[in-house]
Amino acid sequence: MSERFERHRQPWRSDEVAKLKTLAGKGKGLKEIAKALGRTEESTKERAKLDGIGIAKKR
Repeated sequence: MSERFERHRQPWRSDEVAKLKTLAGKGKGLKEIAKALGRTEESTKERAKLDGIGIAKKR
């Protein structure tokens, strides 16, 4: 059962963090950023919060 999630709890690489900052700076939404990074929305939101990156709220 643990092999089901291949990317589960993978550490963030510096290029992924840079891409997160770039996309957030362009005003992209959480769902769009998470999909572009191949990460879950929860993981993306947590990392952005950790780095103090503001993500636009799409309504």
